[in-house]
Amino acid sequence: MKQLDITTKVDVLAYDELSASEAILTSLAREATERSYAPYSHFRVGAAIALDNGETVTGANQENVAYPSGTCAERSACYYAHARYPEARFKAIAVAARGTDGEFVADPVAPCGACRQALLEYEILAGAPVEVLLCGRDKVYRLPSVASTLPLAFTEF
Repeated sequence: MKQLDITTKVDVLAYDELSASEAILTSLAREATERSYAPYSHFRVGAAIALDNGETVTGANQENVAYPSGTCAERSACYYAHARYPEARFKAIAVAARGTDGEFVADPVAPCGACRQALLEYEILAGAPVEVLLCGRDKVYRLPSVASTLPLAFTEF
C-alpha cells in the first residue's frame, strides 16, 4: 500500500500584513457581502476577483426560495468575470462572510466544493496559480492557489 500525505500551506495574516493589492481585494469582498440576497440563511458572502487586465469583479451569494436555485458569491463573481471579460485571466480571489448576526465571521470560511471546482477551472484556464484570500473578522487566510483548496480535484475534462 502506498500512502499520500497532502498538505496545504496557509498563511494566517492580520489585515495590516496584506500587500496593497490584497488589502484592496479583501476590502471589495467584504463590501460585496452587503449586496448579498440571503433572506433564508441570513449568511451573507461576498467575493472579489482580480483579473490580469486590471479589472476587479465582485459577486455576492443570491438565495431563492426554490432552493437550490441560488448561487454562491464565488460562482456569481467568477461567471460574471468570464462573461464580462472572456480574454482576461484570474489572478486572485478574496472571499468574506457575515454570520447570521450580521457581523463578519471570526474565522475565515472557505468556498464550497462546487465553487472550488468552478474556480479551479478558471485557474487552469489562467495557466498560473490564482491566490486565494479568505477573510475573517481580524485575520486572513492566504492560500497559494485554488488547487491548494481542492487537492484531489477532478481535472480530466
